[in-house]
Amino acid sequence: MKNPIISDKAPAAVGPYVHAVDTGNVIFCSGQLGIDPATGELVEGVEAQTKQSLINLGAVLKEAGYDYKDVVKTLIFLDDINDFTAMNQVYSEFFSEDKPARSCVEVANIPKGALVEIECIAVK
Repeated sequence: MKNPIISDKAPAAVGPYVHAVDTGNVIFCSGQLGIDPATGELVEGVEAQTKQSLINLGAVLKEAGYDYKDVVKTLIFLDDINDFTAMNQVYSEFFSEDKPARSCVEVANIPKGALVEIECIAVK
């Protein structure tokens, strides 16, 4: 079973994809940018974009009946690996107890000129 998830509390997808796909007990969340869903614009700075990306992921998880505690893996894309420490400070506020596995890589470009994009996999 493959159930597409779309949350009206997260920014609209910037391409031909859904926010997430729920397979019954595993959800695969598409990458979220630091876009404020109310304005449709990127927030300023890596810390603010990290926070907004994680808030957006939380909205997608909630839409599917999941929570941050269900996240088992995250993948973080940074425009500049020198932003790792700043991103990590904000990230740790969301995953202080139930820490998932994680990868973090620097990439050449992120859609819309974003500084960070975060995706995740969660399990019930």
